Order: sequence, then structure tokens, then C-alpha cells
Amino acid sequence: MIHQGRLLIRTLLIRPGATGDFIVSLPAMEALRTGYTEVWCAGQNVPLARFADTAQSIVSSGLDRVGIVPADEVVERLRGFDSIVSWYGTKRPDFRDFVADRGLPFRFLPALPAAGMHAVDYYNQQARELGASPPPRFPAILCAASPRSFAAIHPFASRPAKRAPMPVFQRVAERLARTMPVHWLRGPEEELDGALHIEDLYELATWLRQARIFVGNDSGISHLAAAVETPVTVFFRDTDPRVWVPRGVSVYAVGIRSDG
Repeated sequence: MIHQGRLLIRTLLIRPGATGDFIVSLPAMEALRTGYTEVWCAGQNVPLARFADTAQSIVSSGLDRVGIVPADEVVERLRGFDSIVSWYGTKRPDFRDFVADRGLPFRFLPALPAAGMHAVDYYNQQARELGASPPPRFPAILCAASPRSFAAIHPFASRPAKRAPMPVFQRVAERLARTMPVHWLRGPEEELDGALHIEDLYELATWLRQARIFVGNDSGISHLAAAVETPVTVFFRDTDPRVWVPRGVSVYAVGIRSDG
């Protein structure tokens, strides 16, 4: 394909994983962008791939069928890319052998960051090793500027062991309520009376851009708040803040003992 008199390089970036994993990978993925860039990722993260020309879920792409059941149409789509950078399939030798036998231009990258190295730096290093220009150190999700007027609290995380006790959040909410409105957030499978749930993650990012402060656990929503430059206070229990603390203009990490 020719674009403005030049060969248009078509790149596919395949990034499975939860929301936090996707956000800490954003600088690296943006640095790997070419003339045409497509992203396949977890369904909830599709709205955050705004730098891409096209984005869709891995499930809707059919990639999870490749090498398991007939998926000729998916293989033909993959042939249409000049470069495929994939964090998917790293631990599936059957999948890697399948795409190699068909001459598909895959480059596989480890999905989990090295111990003690911040995840953003780890994925940025991968991008530089693939020839990309130095990516930025902070993930950024661009939203329209608006006045910041409230506190947002999200007391959940993917695992109970990652959550600070609810009384901690209740005490924080009481203090914040003296100076500003406080809004609680929940996810699609979480229950909390009166809490707000915004399914589309870009819409949630836009809403978080209006908060004066965000308080949460080590979760994807904490990374989302930091990526829209909202000041973040994040509690850590059984995960390593050296690797997973959100990157943002104002982030304060607080350690909570695992025994509560």
C-alpha cells in the first residue's frame, strides 16, 4: 500500500492483559507506531488505544482460535501486516511454532516486567530494542481539560490481597468530605451502595480528569487516573510499588501491611 508517495508500513500490536498492564505499555506502543497501526487487546482496553488507527478485542479478532481450530481468515489478516509485535503467545510454543511455520512477521516480547524494574521502563526498553525512538516515561491519555472539583475513591482491585481494608478508605473519605464532594467508584463485578460505575474506560478517564484527587489500590483504575494527570494516592499490600506504582505528575504510594 502506498501512502502520500511512500510505502505505508502496517504494524499490528497485540497486547493482552488487564487495564493496568495496558496503560503501563502505552508509551512503548505509541513509540512503535508506524504509518498504519492496529491494536488487538482485551476488550475493555479498546477505548484506550486512541493512538492507533484501528483497535479491536483479541476475542473479536479471532486470534485466540489460531493454531487451535481452523482460522484461515485470521491468518490471512495477519499476512497483511509488515510487522507484528506481540505480548500474546510468549508462553505458548504451539502458537509461536504455528505462526513461524506460516512465515508471519511476529516478534514476541515477554509480557511480565523484570523484578525491581518499573513496568513502564521495562516496556520502553523493549520498544527501544526494536528500534523505536525513546518513549516518554509517563503514560498519557489525553482528555479535554476541565475544572477539578471532587475526590474519587475506588476501594477495589483484581484480588482481595491487593486491597487496603475498607475502613482505611472510609477514614480518607471522611477527611476529604470536609473540603470537597467525594464520589465512590466500583467495577462491573463489584458491589458498593451509591458507587458510580462507568463502563467505557475512556469515558471514565474523562471523568477522572475532573477529580482533584484519586484514592485507590494497586489497580488499573489508579493507573488510569495517573494517566490523566489527576493526583493519585495508591495503597500497596502484596505487590511491588517499584514495579507497579502509577506514573503521573503527582503520585503518592502508601504501604499497607498484608495482615491488615
